[in-house]
Amino acid sequence: MSVFVEATELVGQDVIFLDARFALQDKTAGKRQYDEAHIDGARYIDLEVDLSDMASTRGRHPMPSHAQLQQVFERLGLQLDDAIAIYDQGGAPFASRAYYMLAYAGFSNVRIVNGGFDALVAAGFTVNAHTVHVTATTITPNWQSAIYASRDDVKAIVDGQHNAVLLDAREAARYRGEVEPLDKVAGHIPTARNYCWEQAKDGSFLRVTDTLTQTVARDEEIVIYCGSGVTASPVYTLLKEAGYEHVKVYVGSFSDWIEAYDVAKK
Repeated sequence: MSVFVEATELVGQDVIFLDARFALQDKTAGKRQYDEAHIDGARYIDLEVDLSDMASTRGRHPMPSHAQLQQVFERLGLQLDDAIAIYDQGGAPFASRAYYMLAYAGFSNVRIVNGGFDALVAAGFTVNAHTVHVTATTITPNWQSAIYASRDDVKAIVDGQHNAVLLDAREAARYRGEVEPLDKVAGHIPTARNYCWEQAKDGSFLRVTDTLTQTVARDEEIVIYCGSGVTASPVYTLLKEAGYEHVKVYVGSFSDWIEAYDVAKK
């Protein structure tokens, strides 16, 4: 099943909408937008409240525990086989982050609305500010450890103990160590290749690019990271859309790596 879906393809379909709009520069903006207007029946899922363990020190948007994720998905009233469509503001990484976490928990019928909220509005979906009431569920997640990479996993790649490719999803200047606006050390994890996730942006849409498929091969095991694990997510979803099978995310990412190990620059 494709990862991305056009808004028009969802017309008349029975799906649960998750609203993942967020702004890294204004952490309450997404929830305010949701409260002002959302797709009818959509449930809000927050990058930092729901999809990160902000109490952890393992990066700037750390991986939540199994218990934390299960609690979030149960509170949202989800079942593992629900048809779920996630949207954000379009051309953003937040729906992809939600997709990754749902996939990690074993949800099997999840798609990202390419073009985000505005594409759904243009397709004629009802928009309102109604309070959405859902009944909590009880689920038994089917954790997909094969799509998750820890700091130790990445260290094994760097040390040549495991054959896999590290893919840095940040802009090239940060990868080369020329600038670093967020983290205390500039550079990249040793051996990593670079593909900036923003190369995949086509206005409010995300597209698989030739540059991406030329940077990593289908038969390689690929571990994607960024600064904090957020913008690695769209590269993950785009590679899955392109049919790549062996793809993981290092959720702790560069901000976790630099707490323990050295970096490279070039």
